[in-house]
Amino acid sequence: MSHPSKEEAMTKAELVEKMAEESGITKVAAAAALDSFTANVAKALKKKDGKVTLVGFGTFMKVRRKARKGRNPQTGEVIKIKAANVVKFKPGKKLRDAV
Repeated sequence: MSHPSKEEAMTKAELVEKMAEESGITKVAAAAALDSFTANVAKALKKKDGKVTLVGFGTFMKVRRKARKGRNPQTGEVIKIKAANVVKFKPGKKLRDAV
């Protein structure tokens, strides 16, 4: 999977600008709304079975990744990788169909 170049990736400032333009609100209000959204997603994901579902868009979910062994690519040495919580995103049908 290739990563988008810097020119293709949308920045937070660009997203705020689009949100303000398309919803008829100020950039300050759009930035506050986006900040509230991201803070509340993070807060929900901190809970035990944290999950946020936006029908048609997708689901953010917390998944526990088990401890495992890895390898240092420079030395080839086997290393232990700790268990960790990670965030996964599963796109909804509308989003999948749109892209």
